[in-house]
Amino acid sequence: MILADQEKNVYLRLIKYAAPYKWIIGLSMVASLGVSGCDAVIAYLVKPFVDELIVAGNLGMAKLIPFLVIALASIKGFSRYVQAYNIRTAGQLAIQDIRNEVFGHSINLSMRFFSKNSSASLMSKILNDVNVMQAALADVLVTLLRESVTMLALTGYAFYADWKMALMAFIAVPAAVLPAAAVGKKIKIFSRRGQAAMGDVTGVLEQSFSGIKVIKAFATEPQEEQKFIRSNANFFTLIRKTFRYSAATAPIMEIMTSFGVALVLWYGLGRVAAEEITKGELFSILAAILLMYSPLKRLTKVNNTIQKAIGAAERVFQVLDTQADIVDAPNAIALPRSQGYVSFENVGFAYDDDLVLRDFSVTAKPGEVVALVGPSGAGKSTFIGLLNRFYDPQHGQILIDGYDIRTLTQKSLHANLALVDQETFLFNDSLMNNIRYGQLDADFSAVEAAARQAYADEFISQLPDGYETMVGDRGVRLSGGQRQRICIARAILRDAPILLLDEATSALDTESEAMVQQALGNLMTNRTTFVIAHRLSTIMYADRILVLDEGAVVESGSHNELLQQGGLYKRLYDTQFEDHSL
Repeated sequence: MILADQEKNVYLRLIKYAAPYKWIIGLSMVASLGVSGCDAVIAYLVKPFVDELIVAGNLGMAKLIPFLVIALASIKGFSRYVQAYNIRTAGQLAIQDIRNEVFGHSINLSMRFFSKNSSASLMSKILNDVNVMQAALADVLVTLLRESVTMLALTGYAFYADWKMALMAFIAVPAAVLPAAAVGKKIKIFSRRGQAAMGDVTGVLEQSFSGIKVIKAFATEPQEEQKFIRSNANFFTLIRKTFRYSAATAPIMEIMTSFGVALVLWYGLGRVAAEEITKGELFSILAAILLMYSPLKRLTKVNNTIQKAIGAAERVFQVLDTQADIVDAPNAIALPRSQGYVSFENVGFAYDDDLVLRDFSVTAKPGEVVALVGPSGAGKSTFIGLLNRFYDPQHGQILIDGYDIRTLTQKSLHANLALVDQETFLFNDSLMNNIRYGQLDADFSAVEAAARQAYADEFISQLPDGYETMVGDRGVRLSGGQRQRICIARAILRDAPILLLDEATSALDTESEAMVQQALGNLMTNRTTFVIAHRLSTIMYADRILVLDEGAVVESGSHNELLQQGGLYKRLYDTQFEDHSL
């Protein structure tokens, strides 16, 4: 089983995860000696069994055989148990470390990575691909240890008993191993494609369950079912090819090794006829060779498993080898509690090639409310992403209290920012834990005070479990207005001096919006606030309104000043309120 250098490196990298558990693996290796030793003893005992018992009729030996069989079976069984239990434990511990590392690494990657990789693909790698790798670190190690030692012991005995016949048996080994290795390479290719297809299956599942309300509302269950069936069928088509090649391995080994056995029989029977060896010696050597082929066949199957594991490991290691775009500078400093000065100076930014923001400049003073409006795609949400340092600009700089945010630690930067997003994401946890998500050490009184300021305490107190109520996946058990007020309570408890509101009321009805606006008023007190909104009625109170178009500030001023200018803001305003009057 010859692996290419790249494959060797992948597998050796995989094996390194088992290194911390070398003592458990060592115990398993010791136990494997018991398994292999019993097989070698069985091959050795064939000679006296045939010569003394069958040929000579030694009945005294016959009385010992049942006890010998039980003793060997007991030793081999106990050794196999100790070996399998310990090696699988070590394999599972290593896989646990890999899964933890992959998740920990991926969650710390930059937003650009997540914009280019679907969550379903990442889930598939962390769950499905790592499960495939588990076989390599558990079952493969079990088989490699046991069968390799067994094969060495039996080979050693075969050469000790009669090196000529043993050498004849080995002629078939290369002829069997080479095609098996070629089959293994095919298995790796289709296994990797199959794992990618499983990522697509996971994607359909994730989207279907996340979007179940939309599916139910539009009665598209049959459509989604067919989408899943097609995705599942594609996975089956690829995985069936791995079955086809896996199934070919055993017949290849059977056919090729039969030539070795036939050659040994032909030569051995001739030597028995010439009385050069006894019948017992022939059968003893033949037993050793047959027993030696069995672990060889299992080792060939192990190669198939290794190839599957390498295909999965390559996908997983792609994630681990991806470096974050946004990292702390080597000499990054911790930003103390900000006074609230924020400045964008000639910022230029593009996600790919086309600039989303161009020569963008804006300054906000402590406690000032700055609103950003404009058509879709004007760069409003990009502004929020850049201030959070989800991305770095290609040109210009962003300053907080005079510090370029690229010189600050990300932890201290985000400690000074509170984001209330239009998505109103809540975790499938209690209301208490969702509110204090950004301030985990907050006590109940602080959580309750924040909820009161966010006008959430009233509806929370009416729930049977109060603050311990589980909100469901993405907060599905709450209304849109309730979810938004929980998010606002979370931001209030965060107590950051700079507040970012990204379409915080875009999906609310009039009654909910009025209550949320009151909550936002409490949140914005004494904070530098940036507000993004399509509804111009929600930002009339802003100290300054910036009108963006094609990534640049085209107008700036108060609500009344902008209406008097009669530019883009006036057109947006007239369009909205004409629609509203209709």
